[in-house]
Amino acid sequence: MSARAEYWDVVILGAGAAGLMCAIEAARRGRRTLVLDHARAPGEKIRISGGGRCNFTNIETTPKSFLSANPRFCISALNRYTPHDFIALVRRHAIAFHEKTLGQLFCDGSARQIVDMLLRELRDAGGELRLATSVSLPDRDDGTFRLATSSGPIACAALVVATGGKSIPKMGATGFGYDVAARFGLKVTTTRPGLVPLTLDPPSLERLAPLSGIGLPARVSHGKTDFDEAVLFTHRGLSGPAILQISSYWREGEEIAVDLAPGIDVFAALKAARAENGRQAPASALTALLPRRLAQLLGDDHAPARNLADLPDKLLRPLAQAVNEWRFKPAGSEGYRTAEVTLGGVDTDELDQKAMQARRVPGLYFVGEVVDVTGWLGGYNFQWAWSSGWAAGQAV
Repeated sequence: MSARAEYWDVVILGAGAAGLMCAIEAARRGRRTLVLDHARAPGEKIRISGGGRCNFTNIETTPKSFLSANPRFCISALNRYTPHDFIALVRRHAIAFHEKTLGQLFCDGSARQIVDMLLRELRDAGGELRLATSVSLPDRDDGTFRLATSSGPIACAALVVATGGKSIPKMGATGFGYDVAARFGLKVTTTRPGLVPLTLDPPSLERLAPLSGIGLPARVSHGKTDFDEAVLFTHRGLSGPAILQISSYWREGEEIAVDLAPGIDVFAALKAARAENGRQAPASALTALLPRRLAQLLGDDHAPARNLADLPDKLLRPLAQAVNEWRFKPAGSEGYRTAEVTLGGVDTDELDQKAMQARRVPGLYFVGEVVDVTGWLGGYNFQWAWSSGWAAGQAV
Protein backbone atom coordinates (compact mmCIF):
# COMPACT_ATOMS: atom_id res chain seq x y z
CA MET A 1 0.00 0.00 0.00
CA SER A 2 1.20 3.48 -0.81
CA ALA A 3 3.06 5.33 1.96
CA ARG A 4 0.77 8.26 1.18
CA ALA A 5 -2.19 6.56 2.81
CA GLU A 6 -4.69 8.81 4.54
CA TYR A 7 -4.01 8.55 8.29
CA TRP A 8 -6.56 8.49 11.11
CA ASP A 9 -6.23 7.83 14.82
CA VAL A 10 -9.26 5.53 14.78
CA VAL A 11 -11.04 3.78 11.92
CA ILE A 12 -14.32 2.03 12.65
CA LEU A 13 -15.69 -0.55 10.24
CA GLY A 14 -19.47 -0.47 10.39
CA ALA A 15 -21.97 2.39 10.75
CA GLY A 16 -24.48 0.50 12.86
CA ALA A 17 -25.41 1.03 16.49
CA ALA A 18 -22.12 -0.15 18.04
CA GLY A 19 -19.91 1.49 15.44
CA LEU A 20 -21.56 4.89 15.65
CA MET A 21 -21.55 4.84 19.45
CA CYS A 22 -17.86 3.98 19.50
CA ALA A 23 -17.08 6.70 16.96
CA ILE A 24 -18.93 9.34 18.98
CA GLU A 25 -17.01 8.51 22.14
CA ALA A 26 -13.63 8.30 20.39
CA ALA A 27 -14.17 11.63 18.62
CA ARG A 28 -15.27 13.27 21.86
CA ARG A 29 -11.89 12.29 23.31
CA GLY A 30 -10.14 14.20 20.55
CA ARG A 31 -9.28 11.20 18.41
CA ARG A 32 -9.39 11.74 14.63
CA THR A 33 -12.13 9.25 13.90
CA LEU A 34 -13.45 7.81 10.63
CA VAL A 35 -16.39 5.43 10.18
CA LEU A 36 -16.52 3.33 7.02
CA ASP A 37 -19.47 1.28 5.75
CA HIS A 38 -20.19 -0.44 2.46
CA ALA A 39 -23.91 0.38 2.78
CA ARG A 40 -25.46 3.49 1.25
CA ALA A 41 -27.21 4.48 4.48
CA PRO A 42 -26.11 4.25 8.13
CA GLY A 43 -27.93 2.39 10.89
CA GLU A 44 -30.19 0.27 8.70
CA LYS A 45 -30.91 -2.25 11.48
CA ILE A 46 -31.84 0.65 13.72
CA ARG A 47 -34.18 2.01 11.05
CA ILE A 48 -36.15 -1.23 10.59
CA SER A 49 -36.18 -2.33 14.23
CA GLY A 50 -39.29 -2.37 16.36
CA GLY A 51 -41.61 -2.11 13.38
CA GLY A 52 -39.88 1.13 12.38
CA ARG A 53 -40.00 2.62 15.89
CA CYS A 54 -36.75 1.17 17.26
CA ASN A 55 -36.84 -0.81 20.49
CA PHE A 56 -33.67 1.03 21.48
CA THR A 57 -33.07 -0.47 24.94
CA ASN A 58 -34.62 -2.44 27.78
CA ILE A 59 -34.72 -0.98 31.28
CA GLU A 60 -34.55 -4.48 32.77
CA THR A 61 -31.18 -5.26 31.15
CA THR A 62 -28.97 -7.56 33.21
CA PRO A 63 -26.19 -9.96 32.21
CA LYS A 64 -28.62 -12.89 32.55
CA SER A 65 -30.39 -11.61 29.43
CA PHE A 66 -27.41 -12.48 27.22
CA LEU A 67 -26.03 -15.70 25.75
CA SER A 68 -22.26 -16.20 25.46
CA ALA A 69 -19.67 -18.90 26.02
CA ASN A 70 -18.54 -16.58 28.84
CA PRO A 71 -21.70 -15.18 30.47
CA ARG A 72 -19.63 -12.78 32.61
CA PHE A 73 -17.91 -11.06 29.70
CA CYS A 74 -20.68 -8.51 29.13
CA ILE A 75 -20.87 -7.35 32.75
CA SER A 76 -18.21 -4.63 32.63
CA ALA A 77 -19.56 -2.79 29.61
CA LEU A 78 -23.20 -3.10 30.69
CA ASN A 79 -22.39 -1.78 34.16
CA ARG A 80 -20.43 1.21 32.87
CA TYR A 81 -22.88 2.30 30.17
CA THR A 82 -26.41 1.42 31.26
CA PRO A 83 -29.85 1.75 29.68
CA HIS A 84 -30.35 4.89 31.77
CA ASP A 85 -27.26 6.45 30.18
CA PHE A 86 -28.69 5.91 26.71
CA ILE A 87 -32.13 7.09 27.82
CA ALA A 88 -30.49 10.32 29.03
CA LEU A 89 -29.02 10.77 25.54
CA VAL A 90 -32.42 10.19 23.94
CA ARG A 91 -34.00 12.72 26.31
CA ARG A 92 -31.33 15.33 25.47
CA HIS A 93 -32.42 15.10 21.86
CA ALA A 94 -36.09 15.45 22.86
CA ILE A 95 -37.05 12.11 21.31
CA ALA A 96 -40.38 10.97 22.72
CA PHE A 97 -40.57 7.33 23.74
CA HIS A 98 -42.70 4.86 25.66
CA GLU A 99 -42.40 1.53 27.46
CA LYS A 100 -44.33 -1.17 25.63
CA THR A 101 -44.00 -4.42 27.61
CA LEU A 102 -41.35 -6.16 29.70
CA GLY A 103 -39.13 -3.08 29.95
CA GLN A 104 -38.95 -2.50 26.19
CA LEU A 105 -38.57 1.16 25.18
CA PHE A 106 -39.72 2.36 21.74
CA CYS A 107 -39.71 5.71 20.00
CA ASP A 108 -43.15 7.30 19.75
CA GLY A 109 -42.18 8.31 16.23
CA SER A 110 -39.81 6.97 13.61
CA ALA A 111 -36.68 4.95 14.36
CA ARG A 112 -34.89 7.40 12.06
CA GLN A 113 -34.82 9.74 15.05
CA ILE A 114 -32.28 7.47 16.73
CA VAL A 115 -30.14 7.30 13.58
CA ASP A 116 -30.31 11.08 13.19
CA MET A 117 -29.39 11.53 16.86
CA LEU A 118 -26.28 9.40 16.49
CA LEU A 119 -25.21 11.15 13.28
CA ARG A 120 -25.67 14.55 14.94
CA GLU A 121 -23.61 13.43 17.92
CA LEU A 122 -20.89 12.14 15.60
CA ARG A 123 -20.81 15.35 13.61
CA ASP A 124 -20.74 17.53 16.70
CA ALA A 125 -17.88 15.46 18.13
CA GLY A 126 -15.86 15.95 14.93
CA GLY A 127 -16.03 12.39 13.57
CA GLU A 128 -16.41 11.60 9.88
CA LEU A 129 -18.63 9.04 8.14
CA ARG A 130 -18.06 7.57 4.68
CA LEU A 131 -20.72 5.35 3.16
CA ALA A 132 -20.76 3.16 0.04
CA THR A 133 -17.10 2.43 0.70
CA SER A 134 -15.75 -1.08 0.24
CA VAL A 135 -12.87 -2.22 2.42
CA SER A 136 -10.37 -5.05 2.01
CA LEU A 137 -9.11 -7.19 4.87
CA PRO A 138 -6.65 -5.08 6.88
CA ASP A 139 -2.92 -5.58 7.31
CA ARG A 140 -0.81 -4.45 10.24
CA ASP A 141 2.86 -3.48 10.44
CA ASP A 142 4.82 -1.45 12.95
CA GLY A 143 1.69 -0.99 15.03
CA THR A 144 -0.28 0.58 12.18
CA PHE A 145 -3.32 -0.91 10.46
CA ARG A 146 -3.58 -0.45 6.72
CA LEU A 147 -6.68 -0.84 4.61
CA ALA A 148 -7.32 -0.68 0.89
CA THR A 149 -10.69 1.00 0.34
CA SER A 150 -12.68 2.13 -2.67
CA SER A 151 -11.89 5.72 -1.63
CA GLY A 152 -8.14 5.07 -1.41
CA PRO A 153 -5.61 3.64 1.05
CA ILE A 154 -6.16 4.35 4.73
CA ALA A 155 -3.94 3.81 7.77
CA CYS A 156 -4.80 4.05 11.47
CA ALA A 157 -3.46 3.41 14.95
CA ALA A 158 -6.68 1.78 16.18
CA LEU A 159 -9.11 -0.33 14.19
CA VAL A 160 -12.60 -1.12 15.52
CA VAL A 161 -14.63 -3.90 13.92
CA ALA A 162 -18.35 -3.18 14.28
CA THR A 163 -19.58 -5.00 11.19
CA GLY A 164 -22.31 -7.05 12.88
CA GLY A 165 -23.12 -10.65 12.05
CA LYS A 166 -24.66 -12.60 9.18
CA SER A 167 -28.32 -11.91 9.94
CA ILE A 168 -30.50 -10.28 7.25
CA PRO A 169 -28.07 -10.51 4.29
CA LYS A 170 -30.44 -8.52 2.05
CA MET A 171 -29.43 -5.51 4.15
CA GLY A 172 -25.77 -6.14 3.42
CA ALA A 173 -24.88 -8.35 6.39
CA THR A 174 -21.77 -10.47 5.83
CA GLY A 175 -19.22 -12.42 7.83
CA PHE A 176 -16.53 -9.79 7.19
CA GLY A 177 -15.90 -9.18 10.89
CA TYR A 178 -15.17 -12.87 11.45
CA ASP A 179 -12.77 -12.76 8.50
CA VAL A 180 -10.92 -9.86 10.13
CA ALA A 181 -10.63 -11.85 13.36
CA ALA A 182 -9.29 -14.87 11.49
CA ARG A 183 -6.85 -12.64 9.62
CA PHE A 184 -5.20 -11.82 12.96
CA GLY A 185 -5.39 -15.34 14.35
CA LEU A 186 -8.33 -14.77 16.72
CA LYS A 187 -10.79 -17.55 17.48
CA VAL A 188 -14.40 -17.29 16.35
CA THR A 189 -17.04 -19.47 17.98
CA THR A 190 -19.59 -21.32 15.87
CA THR A 191 -22.18 -18.93 14.50
CA ARG A 192 -25.85 -19.62 13.78
CA PRO A 193 -29.10 -17.67 13.36
CA GLY A 194 -30.66 -16.34 16.56
CA LEU A 195 -34.05 -14.82 17.37
CA VAL A 196 -35.43 -16.58 14.31
CA PRO A 197 -38.74 -18.25 13.33
CA LEU A 198 -38.75 -22.05 13.46
CA THR A 199 -39.92 -24.31 10.64
CA LEU A 200 -41.86 -27.59 10.67
CA ASP A 201 -41.70 -30.73 8.54
CA PRO A 202 -44.21 -31.08 5.66
CA PRO A 203 -46.65 -33.44 7.48
CA SER A 204 -46.81 -31.08 10.48
CA LEU A 205 -47.26 -28.07 8.21
CA GLU A 206 -50.13 -29.77 6.41
CA ARG A 207 -51.83 -30.64 9.69
CA LEU A 208 -51.41 -27.13 11.11
CA ALA A 209 -52.17 -25.25 7.87
CA PRO A 210 -55.61 -24.09 9.13
CA LEU A 211 -53.85 -22.26 11.99
CA SER A 212 -51.69 -19.98 9.82
CA GLY A 213 -52.06 -16.39 11.02
CA ILE A 214 -53.29 -17.29 14.51
CA GLY A 215 -51.42 -15.72 17.43
CA LEU A 216 -51.94 -16.23 21.15
CA PRO A 217 -50.15 -15.80 24.50
CA ALA A 218 -48.16 -18.89 25.47
CA ARG A 219 -45.32 -20.21 27.59
CA VAL A 220 -42.59 -21.73 25.43
CA SER A 221 -39.96 -23.93 27.10
CA HIS A 222 -36.70 -25.62 26.27
CA GLY A 223 -34.94 -27.35 29.13
CA LYS A 224 -34.94 -24.97 32.10
CA THR A 225 -35.52 -21.89 29.94
CA ASP A 226 -39.01 -20.55 29.25
CA PHE A 227 -40.58 -17.38 27.90
CA ASP A 228 -44.14 -16.07 28.40
CA GLU A 229 -44.93 -14.14 25.24
CA ALA A 230 -46.95 -14.50 22.06
CA VAL A 231 -46.72 -17.41 19.60
CA LEU A 232 -47.72 -17.05 15.95
CA PHE A 233 -48.56 -19.92 13.59
CA THR A 234 -47.21 -19.29 10.08
CA HIS A 235 -47.23 -21.02 6.71
CA ARG A 236 -43.66 -22.18 7.42
CA GLY A 237 -43.97 -23.10 11.09
CA LEU A 238 -43.96 -20.99 14.23
CA SER A 239 -42.93 -17.43 15.00
CA GLY A 240 -43.82 -14.70 17.48
CA PRO A 241 -41.72 -13.30 20.35
CA ALA A 242 -41.75 -16.47 22.49
CA ILE A 243 -40.57 -18.63 19.58
CA LEU A 244 -37.87 -16.14 18.58
CA GLN A 245 -36.64 -16.10 22.18
CA ILE A 246 -36.48 -19.87 22.55
CA SER A 247 -34.83 -20.29 19.13
CA SER A 248 -31.58 -18.99 20.61
CA TYR A 249 -31.52 -21.94 23.02
CA TRP A 250 -32.85 -24.66 20.72
CA ARG A 251 -30.61 -27.03 18.74
CA GLU A 252 -31.48 -29.25 15.80
CA GLY A 253 -33.16 -32.50 16.81
CA GLU A 254 -34.42 -31.18 20.14
CA GLU A 255 -38.02 -30.74 21.31
CA ILE A 256 -39.77 -27.58 22.40
CA ALA A 257 -42.74 -27.53 24.79
CA VAL A 258 -45.56 -25.00 24.46
CA ASP A 259 -48.26 -24.22 27.02
CA LEU A 260 -51.04 -22.74 24.88
CA ALA A 261 -53.04 -21.69 27.93
CA PRO A 262 -50.47 -20.57 30.52
CA GLY A 263 -51.80 -20.30 34.04
CA ILE A 264 -54.86 -22.42 33.29
CA ASP A 265 -55.35 -26.04 34.35
CA VAL A 266 -57.05 -27.17 31.15
CA PHE A 267 -57.86 -30.64 32.53
CA ALA A 268 -59.75 -29.06 35.42
CA ALA A 269 -61.47 -26.62 33.04
CA LEU A 270 -62.62 -29.43 30.75
CA LYS A 271 -63.91 -31.48 33.68
CA ALA A 272 -65.89 -28.45 34.88
CA ALA A 273 -67.29 -27.92 31.36
CA ARG A 274 -68.24 -31.60 31.20
CA ALA A 275 -70.11 -31.35 34.50
CA GLU A 276 -71.92 -28.18 33.41
CA ASN A 277 -72.84 -29.22 29.89
CA GLY A 278 -71.72 -32.71 28.88
CA ARG A 279 -73.50 -32.52 25.53
CA GLN A 280 -71.07 -29.95 24.09
CA ALA A 281 -68.17 -30.97 21.92
CA PRO A 282 -64.66 -30.71 23.40
CA ALA A 283 -63.77 -28.12 20.77
CA SER A 284 -66.65 -25.94 21.96
CA ALA A 285 -65.37 -26.07 25.53
CA LEU A 286 -61.86 -25.22 24.37
CA THR A 287 -63.03 -22.08 22.55
CA ALA A 288 -63.34 -20.46 25.97
CA LEU A 289 -59.57 -20.85 26.31
CA LEU A 290 -58.18 -20.83 22.76
CA PRO A 291 -58.79 -19.29 19.32
CA ARG A 292 -61.63 -21.14 17.58
CA ARG A 293 -59.58 -22.75 14.79
CA LEU A 294 -57.00 -24.02 17.25
CA ALA A 295 -59.69 -25.37 19.58
CA GLN A 296 -61.36 -27.15 16.64
CA LEU A 297 -58.10 -28.73 15.45
CA LEU A 298 -57.20 -30.06 18.90
CA GLY A 299 -60.73 -31.28 19.52
CA ASP A 300 -60.80 -33.10 16.18
CA ASP A 301 -57.39 -34.64 16.86
CA HIS A 302 -58.15 -36.00 20.30
CA ALA A 303 -61.92 -36.45 20.49
CA PRO A 304 -63.52 -36.56 17.02
CA ALA A 305 -67.31 -36.80 16.85
CA ARG A 306 -67.73 -37.11 20.61
CA ASN A 307 -69.29 -35.06 23.37
CA LEU A 308 -67.62 -34.23 26.64
CA ALA A 309 -69.98 -36.60 28.44
CA ASP A 310 -68.54 -39.46 26.38
CA LEU A 311 -64.99 -38.72 27.47
CA PRO A 312 -63.76 -40.27 30.73
CA ASP A 313 -60.83 -38.65 32.50
CA LYS A 314 -58.32 -40.97 30.80
CA LEU A 315 -59.38 -39.56 27.40
CA LEU A 316 -59.86 -36.01 28.62
CA ARG A 317 -56.34 -35.81 30.02
CA PRO A 318 -54.47 -36.22 26.67
CA LEU A 319 -56.59 -33.42 25.21
CA ALA A 320 -55.70 -31.16 28.13
CA GLN A 321 -52.05 -32.12 27.80
CA ALA A 322 -52.14 -31.16 24.11
CA VAL A 323 -52.99 -27.65 25.30
CA ASN A 324 -50.87 -27.30 28.43
CA GLU A 325 -47.86 -29.24 27.14
CA TRP A 326 -47.85 -29.42 23.37
CA ARG A 327 -44.48 -30.75 22.24
CA PHE A 328 -43.02 -30.41 18.79
CA LYS A 329 -39.66 -30.93 17.13
CA PRO A 330 -38.79 -28.13 14.68
CA ALA A 331 -37.39 -29.15 11.31
CA GLY A 332 -35.08 -26.15 11.41
CA SER A 333 -35.17 -22.36 11.35
CA GLU A 334 -35.73 -19.77 8.64
CA GLY A 335 -32.01 -19.02 8.80
CA TYR A 336 -30.10 -15.77 8.51
CA ARG A 337 -32.64 -14.44 6.01
CA THR A 338 -35.05 -13.53 8.82
CA ALA A 339 -32.89 -13.95 11.94
CA GLU A 340 -32.70 -10.78 14.01
CA VAL A 341 -29.20 -11.58 15.30
CA THR A 342 -26.26 -13.93 14.88
CA LEU A 343 -25.39 -16.17 17.81
CA GLY A 344 -21.70 -16.78 18.45
CA GLY A 345 -18.90 -14.66 17.04
CA VAL A 346 -15.45 -13.47 18.04
CA ASP A 347 -14.47 -15.54 21.06
CA THR A 348 -14.62 -13.43 24.22
CA ASP A 349 -11.48 -15.20 25.48
CA GLU A 350 -9.66 -13.19 22.83
CA LEU A 351 -10.90 -9.82 24.11
CA ASP A 352 -10.40 -7.61 27.13
CA GLN A 353 -13.87 -7.14 28.64
CA LYS A 354 -13.24 -3.57 29.71
CA ALA A 355 -11.77 -2.16 26.49
CA MET A 356 -13.08 -4.71 23.95
CA GLN A 357 -9.51 -4.89 22.62
CA ALA A 358 -7.94 -8.05 21.23
CA ARG A 359 -5.50 -9.29 23.86
CA ARG A 360 -2.94 -10.44 21.30
CA VAL A 361 -3.34 -7.60 18.78
CA PRO A 362 -2.96 -4.16 20.37
CA GLY A 363 -5.13 -1.55 18.69
CA LEU A 364 -7.69 -4.03 17.32
CA TYR A 365 -11.19 -3.88 18.84
CA PHE A 366 -14.45 -5.74 18.30
CA VAL A 367 -17.86 -4.41 19.41
CA GLY A 368 -21.53 -5.24 19.06
CA GLU A 369 -23.02 -8.26 17.33
CA VAL A 370 -19.72 -9.48 15.86
CA VAL A 371 -18.71 -10.54 19.39
CA ASP A 372 -19.99 -13.76 21.01
CA VAL A 373 -22.57 -11.90 23.10
CA THR A 374 -26.23 -12.15 22.09
CA GLY A 375 -29.18 -10.66 23.92
CA TRP A 376 -32.79 -11.65 24.25
CA LEU A 377 -35.44 -10.09 22.05
CA GLY A 378 -36.65 -6.73 23.32
CA GLY A 379 -33.93 -4.06 23.10
CA TYR A 380 -31.15 -6.05 24.78
CA ASN A 381 -28.99 -6.32 21.67
CA PHE A 382 -29.14 -2.59 21.08
CA GLN A 383 -28.07 -2.04 24.68
CA TRP A 384 -25.10 -4.35 24.10
CA ALA A 385 -24.24 -2.29 21.03
CA TRP A 386 -24.38 0.98 22.98
CA SER A 387 -22.45 -0.43 25.94
CA SER A 388 -19.71 -2.26 24.02
CA GLY A 389 -19.30 0.62 21.57
CA TRP A 390 -19.05 3.09 24.43
CA ALA A 391 -16.48 0.92 26.22
CA ALA A 392 -14.23 0.70 23.17
CA GLY A 393 -14.69 4.43 22.57
CA GLN A 394 -13.11 5.13 25.96
CA ALA A 395 -10.05 3.05 25.11
CA VAL A 396 -9.15 3.60 21.44
